Amino acid sequence: MSVRVLIVDDRPSARAGLVLLVNAEDDLEAVGQVGSEAEAAAAARTLEPDIVVLDSSLWTNGDDDIMEGLLREHAGLRVVVLSVQDEPQPAREAFDRGASGYVLKQALEAELVPAIREVAAGGRYVHPELGARLIAAEQRRAEHLLSDREREVLSLLAFGHTNQEIAQKLFISVRTVEAHRTHIMQKLRLSTRAELVRYALDVGLLET
Repeated sequence: MSVRVLIVDDRPSARAGLVLLVNAEDDLEAVGQVGSEAEAAAAARTLEPDIVVLDSSLWTNGDDDIMEGLLREHAGLRVVVLSVQDEPQPAREAFDRGASGYVLKQALEAELVPAIREVAAGGRYVHPELGARLIAAEQRRAEHLLSDREREVLSLLAFGHTNQEIAQKLFISVRTVEAHRTHIMQKLRLSTRAELVRYALDVGLLET
């Protein structure tokens, strides 16, 4: 079955180009193209896309977050953001808000199709060079925000150790481990263990 793609961009000419790019692939199908938040919400309900390709200008404008609204309403839907901003901060913000892919418009023709396929398969996509800078920025952020002990606890948690196991390894109490875990989650704005593991993977804590 083809991956169903909804294009969301406020420029008709850009939407037409994206549709052509997607429909040129046998395993992808552009099931719709819309130019506003309201149209995107309605189209997602009726067309049931697997992937939404969302222009960042629509996502970042206005008080409502179109991406968070779509993801909240449609379980399993995944979003690929298109942007001209090739800096780590906007990419990090997109991923924090729920995006699974971040494609630079400067490399659109080469990157969009691989990004859609990667995201549809359950992965995440970002341009390799930007991804490397994003990881470096996250490492600096973790080093700035977390104490040495918190980084140790984060690494052990990400590797799947229980609070009791971490307490034994670090010669501290379980209550202290729980306190460190709470502080880590708060500082990194994480809410689940899955997010914690993803963060640790992103910053290279699981490479050893």
